[in-house]
Amino acid sequence: MSIDTFDYSKSKALFSRANKVIPNGISGHFNPLVQKPNGTYPHYCERAEGSRFWDVDGNEYIDYMCAYGPMILGYGNSLVDEAFRSQLGRADTCTLASPVMVELAEFLVDLIPMANWATFAKNGADATNMAVLIARTATGRRKTIAIDEGYHGASPWMQARERSGIDPDDHSDVIRIPWNDTAALEQVLDDNENNVAAFISSPYHHPVYMDNILPADGYWSEVHKLLKQHGVVSICDDVRAGFRIDMGGSSEYFGYSPDLICFCKSIANGYPISAVLGTDSLKEAAGAIFQTGSFWFSAAPMAAALACLKELRRIDAPARIMDTGRKLADGLIELARDHGQELKVSGMPSMPYLRTVHEDGIEFHQSLCGECTRRGVFMASHHNLFISAAHSDADLQRTWDVFGDALKALR
Repeated sequence: MSIDTFDYSKSKALFSRANKVIPNGISGHFNPLVQKPNGTYPHYCERAEGSRFWDVDGNEYIDYMCAYGPMILGYGNSLVDEAFRSQLGRADTCTLASPVMVELAEFLVDLIPMANWATFAKNGADATNMAVLIARTATGRRKTIAIDEGYHGASPWMQARERSGIDPDDHSDVIRIPWNDTAALEQVLDDNENNVAAFISSPYHHPVYMDNILPADGYWSEVHKLLKQHGVVSICDDVRAGFRIDMGGSSEYFGYSPDLICFCKSIANGYPISAVLGTDSLKEAAGAIFQTGSFWFSAAPMAAALACLKELRRIDAPARIMDTGRKLADGLIELARDHGQELKVSGMPSMPYLRTVHEDGIEFHQSLCGECTRRGVFMASHHNLFISAAHSDADLQRTWDVFGDALKALR
């Protein structure tokens, strides 16, 4: 049975208005230039609940982008929202920090095995910037090693060199090496002896527009052996994967202990907060750097984070989300095969990257994701998906129905 496709007339009209007063109509990764094919995606959300959201035309979607990661317990989670509202009624952004900041730091230090302290910011890029500054302060060095195609936020040193406004000097202290290549790491460390402050990487490689890759056997142990030999700080960027793989941080799952770890996206189920956690040896350096912002002491998101993390731990969310992700992927792969297509799924089950192996390349997969979206299953073609604790078996069945219909429409 064919599934009806959506009308986006109100969304298009609102986007036309927005284009007059907002560059590109929508900024960042929600930019319509990224969501292809044009016309298959809505632009604006009216409301959200659980695993779903509704656009301004009233169309309902099972959301596999989860706001690009921040939603992990489900939109409008009552425990998290009540904690936020309760703190908001007392004090939020105020002249002084609130006690909940101490409570959250204590909870995180108990939760994350490698951590002896925690400090807070707003965005993932805030956290990764702070981590690099801490490493520089501790070592007295400037350079940072990062992975090719690795993403650590939108600060100039993190952005691709070809992006608008980025100057070559922005990357003068960043050295990029291939993922899973310890020989390249060793060579860079030897060539830059006493000049490298930090090595920053996600716990596994999850770039956009390409298959995600897990660490090779022994990779992280060899990496940390080299880093220790050269006195280099290890930074785990767990902004994207944090708490979707392991409640102790994704580094626990992959069997290594970084010196600094950065969290953001799912730490508060959508409320704006990020965190840097570190070892005792870096506490003095963390206290020496200056990083702040107008809303960094905002207490209500801290209360939301505390409630979110407690609930994630109570329900063992990573295990649940990983299991849901496996079921989803297995069903999609089988459906693709039934329709004469090969679907490759890479990365972790809780954050799968999907790619259709097709003679038309990414254009076919973009069309497939667009056809799914305009039938009520929202997924992006260039980025890993996100699974939440709110995604149900009924969601999976509906997803499979839509996926099969989208494949049929493209046949």
